Amino acid sequence: MLLNNKNNDMASETEALLYAAARSQVVKQVIIPALAQGKMVLADRFIDSTIAYQGYGRGLDLNYLKVLNDFCTGGLSPDLTFLLDLEPEQSYGYKKGLAPDRIESEGLEFQRLVRNGYLQMAAAEPDRIIRIDAAQELSIVRESVLNHIQRVVGQVLGEDT
Repeated sequence: MLLNNKNNDMASETEALLYAAARSQVVKQVIIPALAQGKMVLADRFIDSTIAYQGYGRGLDLNYLKVLNDFCTGGLSPDLTFLLDLEPEQSYGYKKGLAPDRIESEGLEFQRLVRNGYLQMAAAEPDRIIRIDAAQELSIVRESVLNHIQRVVGQVLGEDT
């Protein structure tokens, strides 16, 4: 429903609430139990996506979205976020042969607004949101991500890295 191109007239508020509901379910059903078992959780998208897409991209109130995120996650926030940054013009066509989904079909200006939102969040929280130039070779991107993960895991375990 959220990514289906047939739903291109979905209200921005509806979109935000549907993503929040899905996120709430994942937090309760997957993330909290995993954390309770001492596991590390990796997520493809989380609360920053709501702020970037529905806030900066759709123009919804950022404070409202932060309250919504807190409500749906019980205040859970990531220890580390990777912003794999790529100019919107470069990102088009990266999924060759696949039709763009509803969000990808929004066009370059929307993607620029979303990227700007992510960059503003990264500037506000540079210790948590790590910007990585995704235009680099995959091996360099992977090495950078792994180095940051090792640093954070080392801090959690009390080790010097």
